[in-house]
Amino acid sequence: MPVVKCPRCGLEVEFHGNEYRPFCSERCKLLDFGAWADEEFSIPSGSDSPNEEEIEAIVRTLKEGSK
Repeated sequence: MPVVKCPRCGLEVEFHGNEYRPFCSERCKLLDFGAWADEEFSIPSGSDSPNEEEIEAIVRTLKEGSK
């Protein structure tokens, strides 16, 4: 059976038959969920504001649409 490391604590556990996978236990699963809920983790996003090329493309599209 494949063995994986718990992403929370690093304990090695069997992957198949583990109802909390990829975590080793309910505790690690809930701790990880809580960290996401508290915004300790985040997925990086792109720039919040458009760059010059994007602005020009938007303006061109708007001008073409208004003709």
